[in-house]
This record gives sequence, structure tokens and C-alpha cells, in this order.
Amino acid sequence: MMNFKYYIPTRILFGAGSLQQLGDQELPGKKAMIVTTHGQSVKKYGYLDRVIEQLEKQNIEYLLFDKILPNPIKSHVNEGGRLAKAEHVNFIIGLGGGSAIDAAKAIAIMATNDGDYWDYVHGGTGLGKEVVHDPLPIVAITTTAGTGTEADPWTVTTKEETGEKIGSGYDKTFPFLSIVDPELMLTVPSLLTAYQGFDALFHSCEGYLNKAHNPISDMYALKSIELIGKSLEIVVKDGKNIKAREDVALANTLAGMVESISGCISEHSIAHAMSGYVPNFEHGAALISISKEYYTMLIEKHACDQRIIDMAKALGNKDAKKPQDFVYALVNLQAHCGVDGIKMSDYGMTYDDLPRFVQSARETMGGLFESDPIEVSDNDVLNILQKSYK
Repeated sequence: MMNFKYYIPTRILFGAGSLQQLGDQELPGKKAMIVTTHGQSVKKYGYLDRVIEQLEKQNIEYLLFDKILPNPIKSHVNEGGRLAKAEHVNFIIGLGGGSAIDAAKAIAIMATNDGDYWDYVHGGTGLGKEVVHDPLPIVAITTTAGTGTEADPWTVTTKEETGEKIGSGYDKTFPFLSIVDPELMLTVPSLLTAYQGFDALFHSCEGYLNKAHNPISDMYALKSIELIGKSLEIVVKDGKNIKAREDVALANTLAGMVESISGCISEHSIAHAMSGYVPNFEHGAALISISKEYYTMLIEKHACDQRIIDMAKALGNKDAKKPQDFVYALVNLQAHCGVDGIKMSDYGMTYDDLPRFVQSARETMGGLFESDPIEVSDNDVLNILQKSYK
């Protein structure tokens, strides 16, 4: 018997030049707060000015909150929420990559609710309180292809006092409107393109293996994996290739839909635990660093052999006959994208740190372990980390 739920309420404008359609949309208010990172790329390449130009077409007021870090932190979410309240903002625009858009979602919650953001987070030291008032509407304008946050309700934030990095979100934090314009991604550096592309890949792979998968998430996941296998290497080597950028952007948006329908599994818990304690460890790099051993562990446990073979075929190995063929295809793609040499030690992590990440993965995002296709023990996680350590 087949039973599943499907809910993705976001209006998505996809395609090269789609940012120019922003000013023609029915937007949810007359005063916006634009949330972006403390970096300079959205200003340097004119993306911020283009967004402002579109808002001015509708005489929409705006203010800028540009403090967000690559791994967003709780104090900035609280600060942004207070500013949005004080300025009587009607909606939040997240402009940038996953960090900016995730932060925009969290700020949208704090703009309408009292207390501390961690009051509403489930897991770790979060109090898990119910969000009393609906968050402000969110407009997501993505300039990268990695998190899929434009098509899901999730937001990941770090509590800097404890190093806990925890995902949160619910139906009301789906973006009201998302713009996916591959032209905004033409300036993403090669290495970051690779990191982000593999993040999208693992969202789809994990969603395909998640116990909650269904025919819709399966369809999106396999197409996303196929597009990454086809075009990620091309765009890493030629960032101006707009067709390849479109493919990877679509793969990313599909992966976000997969996250909305089925979701991630414990691979993401482990990676978030590492970058929670080591903020300069890029999330995509953390995932890549453990991926070979993570999927090898699932294969050795015969968790879902046929589904892993399906992933190998989607990734480009059309003749795949055994689960290990997926690992071969994965490692080969990482090598061709120049990200096969990631070392945890380069980020200041020691071998003795690894048990800490096992504990943190379970305590902060333990719910993802419940979605694994087979039981993954703490000893399994430690073995993955130890075998991956360089």
C-alpha cells in the first residue's frame, strides 16, 4: 500500500535572468529587510543593487542586515529579529547562498516572537518551544547551488557558546517566493562550486535512502543525482558555462524538494557536528571528507543495495551492478572536481577530537539517525571518522 504526504508551497521562478521578474511579483508587504552575509560578493557583483532596483519598482522600502557568517550563529539571528521588529518590517529577503537564506528564515521567526532563538530549537540545549506567532514571509534569492534551502523549510544555525549546529524549521518557514537565477552563480569560485555541488548531491542521495522516501522524492532525487553527475565537473572547470550552471542549479532545487519530502540521514548529522565545532570547515567539504567511508559502511551492512546501485547509475555509471560501484563513481567525481584531498587536520582537527563529534552528532541532530535505512551506531560513526581522518 502506498501512502505519502507532499507539501511544498513555495512559488519558484527558475531560469537565467529570472531575478528581473522580482519587481513584477505580488510581494508580501511594503517594507523588506534584506539579509545577506558579511562578505562582499553580492555587492561586488551588483546583485544587491539589482534586488533594490526591483523593490523600487514597487516602491518597497528596505533595510540591509549584512552580518551573516558562513555558518550562521544564534546571536546574529536574535539581532536581526530585533532589528526587523524595531523597523516594522513586513517580510524578509534572503540574498546569497544557504547561509543567508537559512538566517533569513530564522530571523523571520524572531521578528514575530519573543525570547531567544534557541528557545524554539529542538535538540541539544534547545528548549523546543512551540513558535507562537507565524514568522514573517520569506523571499529567497539564491546565488549558489548547494543547500536547496530555496525549496525547503529548513534552517541550520550554530549556538556559538556550545558549538551546537542544529537544523530547525516547519511548514511556515518555507519561502513565500524563491528565485533561482543561474546567472547569479556564474561568479562562484571553482572550489566553492564543488563543495556546494556535493552538498546538493548528498541531500539527494540521503533523501533517496531515507526510510521516509516516496515515489515523488525518488523521482526528484534520481534526476538531481543525474544532473550533478552530468554537469558538476563541467561547471567546476568552466564556471561561465551557463548550461552546466543551469543543470546544477536545477539539481540543487530538486534536492531541496527531496529534503522537504523525505529528508537527510545521519551523514548530515556527522558533518554538521564537525563544522559546528570547527566553523571554518565548509559544510560541503565536511560531507566530502566522510562520504567514501559513510557509504561504504552502508554497503557493508547491505542497508539498501539496489537503491545504492540506482544512485550509481544516476551518477553516470550506467553499467553499475553492485553497490560499491556508487562509491567508485563518487570518488571518481570528487577527483575530477579536485576535492579528493580534503584533510580534517588542515582545519585544525585532531584524531582525539573525533569522539566529540560522535556525541554531538547524536545529541544535536539525532533525529536524522532515526531516518537511516539501517541502524547506525556510535561505533559506526567513530569508525567512519577514524577511517576518513587525514
